[in-house]
Amino acid sequence: MSLPGTSHAIRISPGDLIELGVFDAPELSGKLRVSDQGEIAIPIAGSIRVAGMTAEEAAVAVEAKLRNADILKFPHVSIFMAEYATQGITVSGEVRNPGIYPMLGNHGFLDLIAAAGGVAPSAGKAVTVTHRSDPQHPEVVLLDNRPGSVAAVVDIRPGDTITVSRSGVVYVVGDVGKSGGFLIEGNERLTAVQALALAGGATRTAAENKARLIRKTATNRVDFAVPLRRILDGKMVDPQLQDGDILFVPGSKAKTAATRSMEAAIALTTGLIISGRF
Repeated sequence: MSLPGTSHAIRISPGDLIELGVFDAPELSGKLRVSDQGEIAIPIAGSIRVAGMTAEEAAVAVEAKLRNADILKFPHVSIFMAEYATQGITVSGEVRNPGIYPMLGNHGFLDLIAAAGGVAPSAGKAVTVTHRSDPQHPEVVLLDNRPGSVAAVVDIRPGDTITVSRSGVVYVVGDVGKSGGFLIEGNERLTAVQALALAGGATRTAAENKARLIRKTATNRVDFAVPLRRILDGKMVDPQLQDGDILFVPGSKAKTAATRSMEAAIALTTGLIISGRF
């Protein structure tokens, strides 16, 4: 991890697009693509190798080229990286627009997630940064945009990969205040009663003792009774939910055959809005 303000020099590579600016010489300026040999072709001056250099180093080299070729006595050159062909940052996982994004200027960890459209509703709090230079030791940070937080100063380098984790989701549907999907982090506990509370509680017409919990296993789905009223009265243990669980609270007049209730609950999860816990 680097200190605030620390940046890694981005080196020019074949395929990159650079914008060359020569002061008071527009005929020498323009956008140039770095060849497979790592060179750019400067008008009049000819080719010069820039691969492996920073933009600042390449500008100094071009100035020397122009002086040595007696094209300009006192050249002033600027080079801006318009496009990186190979050194973008991969942003993946639970973001709205996964992809490879160029690392231009002093854009950091949070800027790159924002460039990917921000986190998706199903995103967890943990983000893994895998450095291309050391892929065996990924860095895990928590999403936090407060000044001075780890996320605000995490060290991002060309070629790194940022992966936003997926948060677990449990669904509460049926005769409740507000059906929906609710996020649950892997290290947090969420019980049936807590999930019911997040959904606004059961309605007056709900058959709380006929609630069912539907859980996906490795081979199929199973469901079992969760008598919420007895749990609320302290007569039964409040079961802990897992990622993907569906808590179905039927109405008092609903049919409660296990198969029918499972099919109905699964169908109700379609299109639900996923909400955070806080």
